[in-house]
Amino acid sequence: MDNDLFEKGLDMRKGTLGAEYVEKNLAAADDFTRPFQEAMTAWCWGFGWSDDVIDPKTRSMMNLTMIGALGKMHEWEIHCKGAIGNGVTKDELRAIIHVIGIYCGVPQALECFRAARSAMAEAGME
Repeated sequence: MDNDLFEKGLDMRKGTLGAEYVEKNLAAADDFTRPFQEAMTAWCWGFGWSDDVIDPKTRSMMNLTMIGALGKMHEWEIHCKGAIGNGVTKDELRAIIHVIGIYCGVPQALECFRAARSAMAEAGME
């Protein structure tokens, strides 16, 4: 593994999802899951998130749309919290969820609204 890419990814991952959350996940990794945690941190966060072409706010908005389309609600809520930290507003969250509803269906949009309410409450946005 490219240690520089891992370190860049670790910084970006902590900056978006919160150091406590990331450190908890890494600490919980064992011999079975650690290689994936390290590779995902290097690839997703080091390679995918650490270039300067797309700013973190826009990447967060893209992630919410894609993760919402996949219906991975636990990850969606985690990334919603990160998106709020990256500057995504309540109005922008609503617009993202509208797009998810249009392309992925009303039930999926309702799930996203539930998760967004939780993330916004935690962030003091409501």
